[in-house]
Amino acid sequence: MPTATALRAEVLEAREKLALGRETLKARHVGGTPAPQVCQGMTDLLDSIVLSLLDSALAGLSEDGPDGLRSRLALVGHGGFGRRDVAPYSDVDLMVLYERRDEERVERLARRLLGDLFDAGVDLAQSVRTVRQAYQAALDDPVVLTSLAESRLLAGSEPLFSQFWQGYVNLAKRQRRRQRARIEEARAAERVQYGETIYLLEPNVKRSRGGLRDIHFLRWLGFVTQGVTDPSDLQLRGAISKEDCRVLKDASEFLLRLRNEMHFHAGQAHDQLDRAEQLRLAEEWNYPGADGLLPVEQFMRDYFRHTRAASDIATRFLQRSQPGSRWRQMIEPLISHQVEGDFRVGRRIAATKRGLQKLAGDAGEILRLADLANLYDAPIDPATCEAIREAAQQLPDELSETAARRFLSLLAQPLRLGELLRLLHDVHVLEKIVPGFVHARCLLQFNEYHQFTVDEHCLRAVEAATDLQDHPGALGRAYRGMKRKDLLHLALLIHDLGKGYPEDHSEVGRRLARQTAERLRLSAHDAETLEFLVHKHLMMSHMAFRRDTSDELQVLQFAHDVGSPERLQMLYVLTAADLAAVKPGVFNPWKAEVLTSLFNRTLWHLAGDQAALTPTERLLQLRTGVLSQLGEVEDRMWYEEQVTALPLAYYEAHPAAEIAAELKKLRELAVGDVIAAGQYKADRGAVQYTVATHESIVPGVFHRLTGALTGQGFSILTADIYTLARGLIIDRFEVQDPDHEGAPPPERIETACQALRESLLHPGEGRPKFRKLWQARRGKRPSELAPLPTRVVIDNATSGRYTVIDVFAHDRLGLLYTITRALFELGLSVSVAKIGTYLDQVVDVFYVTDNSGGKIDDPARLDAVRDRLQKEIAALEQEPT
Repeated sequence: MPTATALRAEVLEAREKLALGRETLKARHVGGTPAPQVCQGMTDLLDSIVLSLLDSALAGLSEDGPDGLRSRLALVGHGGFGRRDVAPYSDVDLMVLYERRDEERVERLARRLLGDLFDAGVDLAQSVRTVRQAYQAALDDPVVLTSLAESRLLAGSEPLFSQFWQGYVNLAKRQRRRQRARIEEARAAERVQYGETIYLLEPNVKRSRGGLRDIHFLRWLGFVTQGVTDPSDLQLRGAISKEDCRVLKDASEFLLRLRNEMHFHAGQAHDQLDRAEQLRLAEEWNYPGADGLLPVEQFMRDYFRHTRAASDIATRFLQRSQPGSRWRQMIEPLISHQVEGDFRVGRRIAATKRGLQKLAGDAGEILRLADLANLYDAPIDPATCEAIREAAQQLPDELSETAARRFLSLLAQPLRLGELLRLLHDVHVLEKIVPGFVHARCLLQFNEYHQFTVDEHCLRAVEAATDLQDHPGALGRAYRGMKRKDLLHLALLIHDLGKGYPEDHSEVGRRLARQTAERLRLSAHDAETLEFLVHKHLMMSHMAFRRDTSDELQVLQFAHDVGSPERLQMLYVLTAADLAAVKPGVFNPWKAEVLTSLFNRTLWHLAGDQAALTPTERLLQLRTGVLSQLGEVEDRMWYEEQVTALPLAYYEAHPAAEIAAELKKLRELAVGDVIAAGQYKADRGAVQYTVATHESIVPGVFHRLTGALTGQGFSILTADIYTLARGLIIDRFEVQDPDHEGAPPPERIETACQALRESLLHPGEGRPKFRKLWQARRGKRPSELAPLPTRVVIDNATSGRYTVIDVFAHDRLGLLYTITRALFELGLSVSVAKIGTYLDQVVDVFYVTDNSGGKIDDPARLDAVRDRLQKEIAALEQEPT
């Protein structure tokens, strides 16, 4: 941009006017002026600048006379500028429309005008076109098509603009089927890029699903199908309901206000609602918070309510605007049939006139329709869905016995269950059956573990379970063999509805489960099962990933707590589905293996199946398999000692041939030497590093290895410690490498292995140097995250041999090293470690003994351990990233 002294006076004046105008509008925004008025004020400001610079350009080129270009061209605003809802730092869509014979003169004027606008600080998206060129651009590019649908004349020839506009409307009308499809495809592609789900942790308020773009999407569909864009005009034409028009207006005002605030605060275009912005806005807009709800969670609940509504209305309008086929309408009666005169079933299931009357105010009839849709594997017709939406408002709070029975019938059939539950939730029927969904609707969990709102997570958990119907593995067999799928699906549907209250969500969920069982008239046995599954829905996950499952006494206690094979089967599938619904990639093949192993071992204790191997017999069988793989070896006694020392978890994690090969390498390992190896695990998206040595090599082996890995910039996801016979140890880590997507190159793995070896062969006494990363794990800046309060929980009851220390903390580089070094300096030996990394939060579990190999029983020493760990973690959190 030229310096101020190089600009003409009128350009300088325009630049100052733009800056002053933005400040004035910012003050109006802060003072509470409604967002549409602020946007219109911004549009008026830009209009005045564009028109003043147009006058200047015309005069400067001697084109301001009677034969000048003003009457021979049309200056057209389109897109947001055409709609008059420009955000403070949005770009300005401007088209210079002209006739071919004036091309040279218009191009000269356009260069001057557009250059002046740029110099004045206006962010332009400009074009210079004839009418025919404008039509062709629209036909070639759906972005141009939709932007020109929001055109208005700023200055110039009204006849030329009218010629363009009438022709454009007719063009869209003639090609409405094709253009509708192109608009739909373009919006779908944009959603893929900016977020297909409404419930993004950091949505783009303009382009993510449910954002302003979905409201624009409805306007554009209205243009090609109805010839109008404004929702009020669409309502007058009967294309959308009065209620939908009101909801869209509210959503638009909320999102425009939000976008204006983000632009004004940033001093530039900024549409990404990141975590820092969410926290700032919740405070700026005076969200008070409540028991169990943070202010930011209240703010994001409002955001999701508006975006969910906008997305839903746009989707329904898209369905209704689907071009009909006369031929299809003719043959529909021939390929469909009626069900008791109430519904017609064909490609879709739709209510007849009599059926629509029955749906009004009767949850039982609505659930009968849903049950039929599941039975016939047919989607419900959009018009019938609209009728249900209207009927939901009149449904009584009491649930009839018929409705309860039909809801349980629906839950028993997995075919279209997820889709139908989602539909019932969208039309506000589900909350009439399970009132807890009123509170859960759009309820954000402000942490980096859960990606979705509570209601969305629960629905996805049901869908994750029904997806197991065709799963070939143990989870699929357990799901298909389950006799009471209705109870499992119901438990998944309500398992997290206790969130957002001051009390622990499992305790609240327990009460909600009891109330739901009573409401649905479950038997005493079924009610007890439902209450158990909801109250204990985290129990199997905690046992599998936070406890030492090689300890058979702990597995036996877990079996006792579960109580029956039927409950275990349900809890097994529920745990897998719950994890799968957290976020894509959270439930991976490794976690499935761990859960399945725990399931099988617990089942043996509960089922009493004499034909099945006991855990001891299973371990003996696995040991025999490894010894068989070893073949004829020297010093067989050494190998037998090592095979006997390895725990069941090690055997179940590795094939017999791999264990045998590893033992042969260990046999050659001299005292004072170290073996380090790395292997990329594609199914887990992580690199597994294995270190073998003798525990006598150096005090504090475990914390030194964690320091070496952290020093390489790795995020440690899991860690396992195995103690063998004759002082041998194997430590195994899974890490993510921020420098590489997918498998890292061999030299990177070798560098890490060398660092691991050096940390034990040439140990330093000081704290290792960790790489300073601009971004923390998963690419989030620490200032944007909601830190989990640090908790250190010491448990002396779970294990008979060890003191168990659970550390709950906000993840950051060096955390595991800090904890393990502190434990070492406290004179504690880590025998088992369970390292769980959940996006930005960790739950690290350590089974420790004192120097004599016993549990720590002294209360004063336990307090000292707890205080030291909390102090070390607090100090780490104060360090710059």
